[in-house]
Amino acid sequence: MQTLVAFAVGLIFGCGLILAGMTNPAKVIAFLDLAGPWDPSLALVMGGAMAVASAAFALARSRARSLLGLPMQLPTLKTIDRKLVLGSVAFGIGWGLGGLCPGPALVALASGRHEALVFVAAMLAGMAIHEISSRKIS
Repeated sequence: MQTLVAFAVGLIFGCGLILAGMTNPAKVIAFLDLAGPWDPSLALVMGGAMAVASAAFALARSRARSLLGLPMQLPTLKTIDRKLVLGSVAFGIGWGLGGLCPGPALVALASGRHEALVFVAAMLAGMAIHEISSRKIS
């Protein structure tokens, strides 16, 4: 049942990303390009996502178990450290250069978009480099 629910939620999320234009790098870059022909429509998508996420987190904080009966696993760290800032900067640079972020990139990959293939390959390489470098530091 959990797998079926996860699949359905992922499918709905992916369809939402497609409808919102988040899988189109040109639309995302037009949103990020404040000096050019700026497209503010993705601000509505992000605002809607933040509203839904805020409500969902508020509900999650008040519960010990999920709707499927699993224990809630919410983030506990509340500090802003160097790793968080550098990770956020890397994410923003990747999003700005590629016009995609991980979720929309995976959805776009399923449609066979060349940009998505390059982005996902670079993302996986970055994740592998981070994993290897984290092991050496620990």
